[in-house]
Amino acid sequence: MPLRARPIRTAALPAALVAAGLLTACGTPATTPEPDAPVRAGAPREPAVPAAAGTLGGPGSACALPVSFALAEGWEPEAIEDPEDPEFAVLTRQGPATVRCEVDAKPSGHVGYLRVWTAPKGPARAALEGFVKAEKGSAAVSYRETTAGALPATEVTYTVRDGLTEESKEERAFAVSTPEATVIVHLGGLDTGEHRAMLPAYELARTTAKAL
Repeated sequence: MPLRARPIRTAALPAALVAAGLLTACGTPATTPEPDAPVRAGAPREPAVPAAAGTLGGPGSACALPVSFALAEGWEPEAIEDPEDPEFAVLTRQGPATVRCEVDAKPSGHVGYLRVWTAPKGPARAALEGFVKAEKGSAAVSYRETTAGALPATEVTYTVRDGLTEESKEERAFAVSTPEATVIVHLGGLDTGEHRAMLPAYELARTTAKAL
């Protein structure tokens, strides 16, 4: 059953920012990793893709999106209600992109989210570059051309330095262009360990993506 669309929860904002790295203020990424950064983006091997337990983005799913993709077991999607509301722009916008849907990993035993963002129609790489540049503390940024399902895609791996813990953690995203919009699917996580543990669900989404 599709989940009910919900507004951004301002009361839970501090915890959400720390636990999931939701959205941060705009900043300019470094071109090289910090000297004391404990990890580098893209370090782990590509994970095995799990079996699909559902689909997001198609008719009757929790989020209306320009693409669809498969979800791993235990990942629960929910649409963001009124993401265009300027009152919540600091949470719902990052660079050229607006968040439309978040898929919670907690029911599967992990701390993090897959978030789906849309940007105006255009080159996928340009939207992805703007998205990453707008994330404060991003570094060790590496782009590659790949595919998402049968769609041409650009993928990025990078690290984000947490201002509270003074540690860096890995993040990853891919972007595809569709006739309706550019779509960015982003995976963060509480820390690098959680991020790497959730990569199979991310790879499932990337390898099954379809334009609608």
